Amino acid sequence: MKVRIRNAKISDLSEMLMIYNEVVRTSPVTFDLDEQTLEEREEWYRQFNEKYPIFVAENDGEILGYACLTKFRPKPAYDRTVEDSVYIKKKARGNGVGSMLLTKLIREARQQGHHSIIAVIANDEPSSVKLHEKYGFVKTGYIREAGYKFGRWHDIHFYQLNLD
Repeated sequence: MKVRIRNAKISDLSEMLMIYNEVVRTSPVTFDLDEQTLEEREEWYRQFNEKYPIFVAENDGEILGYACLTKFRPKPAYDRTVEDSVYIKKKARGNGVGSMLLTKLIREARQQGHHSIIAVIANDEPSSVKLHEKYGFVKTGYIREAGYKFGRWHDIHFYQLNLD
């Protein structure tokens, strides 16, 4: 498999939406309760720019996953702290796609002058924890019962990578 990491384009949104909605339907790793529409994702896509990039992993024209950096919190003092998100198509999981995307995110965060990347991981999800720890993220805390999905409460765990 020859995977290429590139900047996402608006024309990628329908494939990215399929990946995301599969996670919405089957997993508590996102706290969205309802599948997103293409129009909602188009609005979401507008937040990305050079400072807050979004990338896709592509193989032979097929989107296997995507990853992005977003503002961690809206207040100005948080300006150099970002939050990462990584979503991989079910059939591509475990093949290094997440590692390629996270490597690109970390490189871009450094180039943009960000100080810290925060990963918010629901239920200490093992594959996400393993991916982030592989790149030096450390667990800094958690919030118990932060979100309610699939008939039960879910914790969120914070992992952080300082870039300086």
